[in-house]
Amino acid sequence: MNIGFIGLGIMGKPMALNLLKKGYNVTVFDINTTAVQELAGQGASAAFTPKETAAEKDIVITMLPQAVHVESVLFGPEGAAESLKAGSVVIDMSSISPVVSKSLSIRLSEQSIHMIDAPVSGGEPKAIDGTLAIMAGGEESVFEQVYEVLEGMGEEITLVGDSGCGTTAKLANQIIVNVNIAAMSEGLVLAAKAGINIEKMYQAIRGGLAGSAVLDAKIPKILDRDFIAGGRIDINMKDLTNVMETAHALDTPLPLSSQVLEMFHAMKADGKAADDHGGLVQYYEKLAHTEVKRKEEL
Repeated sequence: MNIGFIGLGIMGKPMALNLLKKGYNVTVFDINTTAVQELAGQGASAAFTPKETAAEKDIVITMLPQAVHVESVLFGPEGAAESLKAGSVVIDMSSISPVVSKSLSIRLSEQSIHMIDAPVSGGEPKAIDGTLAIMAGGEESVFEQVYEVLEGMGEEITLVGDSGCGTTAKLANQIIVNVNIAAMSEGLVLAAKAGINIEKMYQAIRGGLAGSAVLDAKIPKILDRDFIAGGRIDINMKDLTNVMETAHALDTPLPLSSQVLEMFHAMKADGKAADDHGGLVQYYEKLAHTEVKRKEEL
């Protein structure tokens, strides 16, 4: 099966590498030519435009920051839609609005091209080891057709419903993850201000109801003061903006999500847009005039 892969960022590059390791023929494109050459060194074919990437491909995967980028690589000048063959499948693994996702699916269907919206969760570590959670939307028969390819990148792969359902599920996922990070940050800053050992507190609570994948992924990095992004603040800010736009269209108030979105805006204004979203703890640290560190450093 011949695959085109567009978008070799923090997530896309390891995802494409995993497909190469599975033995697929993968052609890659990104505006970052260094990333393209790196993948070419691992056995991928390099392309210079989305149109070239999609030529004679069974599947084209997009993994891009925003909806405008997805629309551009599909329908812009030298876009993939110019060379996609009838019956091929576009798998958009970006985190975009369900409204945009449905619109792109309709436009592609007019050319007899199928689309699956399949955003992911798990961040860079799970992208690297190929254990991403993938939530998909689209026709069941098309999903079954591409399931084996999705298995090359993820572990928990679920067809949530028809077109747009995958992106909607991702919005719900982003609410839960980012509100959880905010709650964790409040708890950590309170504990740090009280002077207790954060590592021991973490061990005490992780096995109870407060335990979560967020705690296990983020607390060790926070204690190391490691805010190198696995999931950037500005990307998660974009996701929560999509959350709020969708919620407003559905007359669904989301007070917690709106507050976390404002915190992310504050972080961006403070020059921390490229930090990992676990770096949100710095917002609370600034308010409380304290820092979450290992006990010996306090």
